[in-house]
Amino acid sequence: MTKKLCLLIFIIFMALLLPGMAIAEQNGAKSPARDAEHHAGKKAGKAGKKTGKASPSRKKKSGKVSGKKSAKTAKLKKALPRDPEKAAPFALVKELRHWSNPDYTRIAVALDREAKFEFHRLPRNEELQSSPRLYIDISGAKIAPGVKDITIGDGLLKKARIAQFSSGTVRVVLDLDSMKDYKVFTFSDPFSIIIDAKGDRQTEITRAREPGISTLPATAAIKPLPAVEKTRETARPAIGKIRRIVVDAGHGGHDPGALGAGGSREKDVVLQIALRLARKLKEELGLDVVLTRSTDVFIELKERTAIANQVGADLFVSIHANAALSRNTNGIETYYLNLAKTEKVAQLAAQENGTTLEKVSLLQAVLFDLMANYKLNDSAHLADEVQKAVYHRVAAKYSGVKNLGVKQGPFYVLVGATMPSILVETAFLSNEKEEARLKDPAYQECTAEGVLDGIREYIASLK
Repeated sequence: MTKKLCLLIFIIFMALLLPGMAIAEQNGAKSPARDAEHHAGKKAGKAGKKTGKASPSRKKKSGKVSGKKSAKTAKLKKALPRDPEKAAPFALVKELRHWSNPDYTRIAVALDREAKFEFHRLPRNEELQSSPRLYIDISGAKIAPGVKDITIGDGLLKKARIAQFSSGTVRVVLDLDSMKDYKVFTFSDPFSIIIDAKGDRQTEITRAREPGISTLPATAAIKPLPAVEKTRETARPAIGKIRRIVVDAGHGGHDPGALGAGGSREKDVVLQIALRLARKLKEELGLDVVLTRSTDVFIELKERTAIANQVGADLFVSIHANAALSRNTNGIETYYLNLAKTEKVAQLAAQENGTTLEKVSLLQAVLFDLMANYKLNDSAHLADEVQKAVYHRVAAKYSGVKNLGVKQGPFYVLVGATMPSILVETAFLSNEKEEARLKDPAYQECTAEGVLDGIREYIASLK
């Protein structure tokens, strides 16, 4: 009986205890083992803080926070405007120059890198009594210190003004007077925006005067040349259509031009030929001659034809020495301005322009418009006469000379010329035999004689 009573009490006790344990489990009550695991996790977390390593539970939490921060930072960066100075550096307008006479003005805006621009012409505003204007807006540009407005007052343009129109735009304004026509184009290396303004040709520019040799811009006196033949008596001033010629010796200064294997530099040999030619034109044809350079100085390509236009030249002749990848290539060739017909001509143009084939292609794209007033037929005629005469003179004295003929090419030095203009490639410095000849005063004299003969024939044909 006692045993049965004890068993009954035990069953009742257990029946009362088990539901309580189940409720405790549901409410998250911890067993001693779970408590130990919990305290161990806390210790590991504290240890992780000291060593820089998070516990497994904290790693998860840390990852979520980091992700949120990086997403917010990305959104913030995207919302903030980029610094324009770092995103796209401004081009710097370094120089504003001009060359002018009463019927021609060239404005050159020189920059340190290529920049986009647009130009507009505004008519005279009667209400505001403002003169007609031509303005150019250069995007992504700043003005360098020292660049100022220039007063021109040549009858075509009154003034060229420059200002920072907005934070990233430079505006150049030309106040017009009696401009008839204009062209806007670019030169490369260094990048320049060129504006050629034209009016009615003035008679006083080409009036006959006592023949002489001058140099623009002014440089040191012309050096004496080694004597090869007796100096002839000075001829009377020429009477006819051709009175003044600009002779241009290619390259110069820091630009040596083509280099020969023996160390010869194009800038040196062509200067000697140009000096000889200038003297002969003065002494034998009685012409007024202007040299773009008479010493070893650098003249930019845009300045050479600007000089010819400025002095009202009737002809422009640029003297050069050639170069080719093959050392066997030799001969004489003469060029006038036009599109390149072959890849070789384009490569030569890039070489003489001091630029790339890509830039030559860009120049060709605008040549159609530029050549509307260019003396294309007259230039081709002059090139033909000079090529024949130079080849005839040189071949008579030297063996193995090739006549490479008259060709057309996009040469910067001829761009914008308002008179018949040519570029004479006298010989190849890359050819060992022709390099030796180009250094010889006798060959230089012979070549100058040939150019002189060609010009003489051209003048005779005009009568």
